[in-house]
Amino acid sequence: MNELLSEWIEKAEGDYATAQRELRARKYVNYDAVCFHTQQMAEKYLKAFLFKNNVDFPKIHNLRELLELSLPLDASLDLHRDLLIQLDRYAVRYRYPGASAEREEAKEAVRVAAQIRAVMRQKLEIHDRD
Repeated sequence: MNELLSEWIEKAEGDYATAQRELRARKYVNYDAVCFHTQQMAEKYLKAFLFKNNVDFPKIHNLRELLELSLPLDASLDLHRDLLIQLDRYAVRYRYPGASAEREEAKEAVRVAAQIRAVMRQKLEIHDRD
């Protein structure tokens, strides 16, 4: 596997692990961070997919735009549009005072992220070790 592709995937996995770990924390759980890292995971997996397929992409964080760039390569990704839109709002929603995520929303974000992760790992032909 290409070194840069591996790095995109490692960074996506790091965000996913961070979201899961934070959700399991016993004290001072940062639900905002859980949601943010689920969006980051999806973003990096989409960018890995584009990179693997030699598609240049701008330095953006918008999952909808990244999805649109990905659809010519694999139209079946459109089946996951609603999930990506759900995660997309976490890029900025809780970044500043005035709004905060709650436990149930963070749990749902991780659940959705797990679905997107599974799809993207399949598209990238990454096979989990048993």
